[in-house]
Amino acid sequence: MNEPQAPQEFIDDEVPCTDPAGQAPWRILVVDDDEDVHACTEFGLRGLEIEGRPLELLHARSSAEALELLARQRDVAVVLLDVVMETGEAGLQAVGRIREELGLREVRIVLHTGQPDYAPGIDTIRRYDINDYRTKGELTPAKLYITLTAAIRAYDQLRRLDDGRRGLQKIIRASNQFLAEQGLRTFAEGVITQIAGLVGVAPDGLVCASRRLAEDAGQPHCTVIAAAGAFAHLIDRDSCDLGDPVAEGSLARAWAERRHQLEAGHLTLFFAGREGRDFAAFVRTGRPLRDVEARLLEVFCANIALSASNIDLVTRLRELAFKDRLLDVPNRPALLRHIDREIEAGRGAGQVLALVDIDRFSETNDMFGYVYGDMLLLAIVQRLQHDLPARCMLARVAGDTFGIWGDAAVVEPGRLAQWSARPYDVEGVARPVSLSMGLARSEGAASGQELFKNALIALKQAKTSGQGHAQYYTAEVGVAARERIRLMHGLQQAFDHDKLFVVYQPQLSLASGRVVGAEALVRWRAEDGRFIPPAVFIPVAEQSGLIVPIGSWVLRTALQALAHLRAQRPALRMAVNVSPLQFAQPQFLAQVDEALRDAGLPPAALELEITESVSVMGMERAAALLQEIRARGVAVAIDDFGTGFSSLSYLDRLPADRLKIDRAFVAALDSDSGNARIAEMIVPLGHRLGMRVLAEGVETERQAAALRQLGCDEVQGYLYGMPMRLDAFEAWLSAQSGP
Repeated sequence: MNEPQAPQEFIDDEVPCTDPAGQAPWRILVVDDDEDVHACTEFGLRGLEIEGRPLELLHARSSAEALELLARQRDVAVVLLDVVMETGEAGLQAVGRIREELGLREVRIVLHTGQPDYAPGIDTIRRYDINDYRTKGELTPAKLYITLTAAIRAYDQLRRLDDGRRGLQKIIRASNQFLAEQGLRTFAEGVITQIAGLVGVAPDGLVCASRRLAEDAGQPHCTVIAAAGAFAHLIDRDSCDLGDPVAEGSLARAWAERRHQLEAGHLTLFFAGREGRDFAAFVRTGRPLRDVEARLLEVFCANIALSASNIDLVTRLRELAFKDRLLDVPNRPALLRHIDREIEAGRGAGQVLALVDIDRFSETNDMFGYVYGDMLLLAIVQRLQHDLPARCMLARVAGDTFGIWGDAAVVEPGRLAQWSARPYDVEGVARPVSLSMGLARSEGAASGQELFKNALIALKQAKTSGQGHAQYYTAEVGVAARERIRLMHGLQQAFDHDKLFVVYQPQLSLASGRVVGAEALVRWRAEDGRFIPPAVFIPVAEQSGLIVPIGSWVLRTALQALAHLRAQRPALRMAVNVSPLQFAQPQFLAQVDEALRDAGLPPAALELEITESVSVMGMERAAALLQEIRARGVAVAIDDFGTGFSSLSYLDRLPADRLKIDRAFVAALDSDSGNARIAEMIVPLGHRLGMRVLAEGVETERQAAALRQLGCDEVQGYLYGMPMRLDAFEAWLSAQSGP
């Protein structure tokens, strides 16, 4: 059925396409309150024909009666209407209601009156599309016949134009519908429906597609691929075994002559395809075709020929739209569509949607390359396909996230974790994988999209607990998610309306006690006066992307403050935190350069604090960017060192000037815990790598003494000074001795 030939002209020598109405009469409505007018009109038109069709007169004695009749009998061709009946305006008012209320635009209206003073004006004739106006004295039988002939010809032309317009609209809708249909059989069923719709009959027919038998290569055979009406039971039947001689004969002639067959009471449309894959549509009409219908079918066949040639392409595109090409599994749209169908069919009860995310997958890609990452994804899919029951659906819904839909007893964290517990074999190397999971039960969800949203909320909640965790969506989880959304909107409002502010915490040399710098920290006071902790709003800023504009604003604000502070402390430096998302922005370096330039400060006045999580953008790219930063003279500090799972493996690859010991390890120096020993190791490690070491969160003299003994270079914390607004920090600096 690919690339059918252009449809041939509709030619049939045996049965011409005459008007199906044949001897059907033209209906003429006579509206007059004078009985003599009705009798005279009846007498004058008796036995006459117009355009080969007889006339049928309908009668009404008032405008109200006429309107009631026209509301029921809408195929009236001409209305002979008296202007003056119940009132002097009754006739003209009736014309307005015929056109506007009843919407009869095609019917022709001829006004007549015995009182010339009531003749309608030119504007009235134009506004209401009045065909003619005559006085009753003028309407002799001959003139009445001429007037009606002109009116009926106009009516017939308008009807044909309207039929053509409606038919073309049907053809356009049919073509669009075929592009949306799914598969050959549905396409063929649509052909029957649309042909029947164009000729105004019920769908009663069939579509046959040809095939060639090996033992008779030259003789095509036709199989029914779609059927409707009286033929509905003939699916997959051979066209020569239909039990209907009329249909069999018409189809046989279409195949033999390779053209359409338009015959009395039925039609067969033939479509030539490539490589012998032709098809034909037979439809019962119960009458000959009108000329306009034949022309519409010709246009329709041209459109269907194009649609048929694209069926394979459309089918292929549909498959691609619902399949992940890398892993050859359904994608997110396919999963959501499947869930919607299950819910609509009443099969959603007791089902669960799980979103399974591969922990640290982006870092795997960075370390081993995308080819290795693709092989790992394929290994995970193959194991899931092997282990999951056939009734479960597996789909890839994001780069490193899979969706699994199935029975709650099967799709549950314990089983899913068990299936992923064994390492995956990738290029002969065993690769352990940790999975985070968000699960949502189908109960209460009205659609796949709603269920997916719930599972995604649960997945995000699971990931906040660390790697390898699972979380079911519950009302409480939903409340927490809505609270995060509320917080995000509040943070956006606070940023837009200058409700955030920057504070500064001093950094000191541990050996001399001299102030060497300050760290800029952002704070948020809510409208009700409450301080929102940074540990609460910073993660929200990072998840929403607000951290990028907020971070840029903090950088510019801090450097402007430093330019002011350097008037009394020329050697002071400013440390500014940079989130991984902000660090990964293409314009980040340009923003740093611009902020330094606007503040009039040398690059050495700035220190950028990063965490090892900047490696998510790719270790090579992160290292290269840090080299560019340091080449400018801007210092780099690694913040929160020791809290990540792979800090040591990254430390030597991230070029930096300063290493900051996390406050958790500093607090442990007051005890003999294991964390204290970690702090003891970090200081010499930093020195060995050529970095100075700064301890943050120093709150007691004992901690300071221990750090001094370890050889720590610099400190910050409440023991020395809390984070302060600029004016308070400036006053604090003035109170300190030394330059």
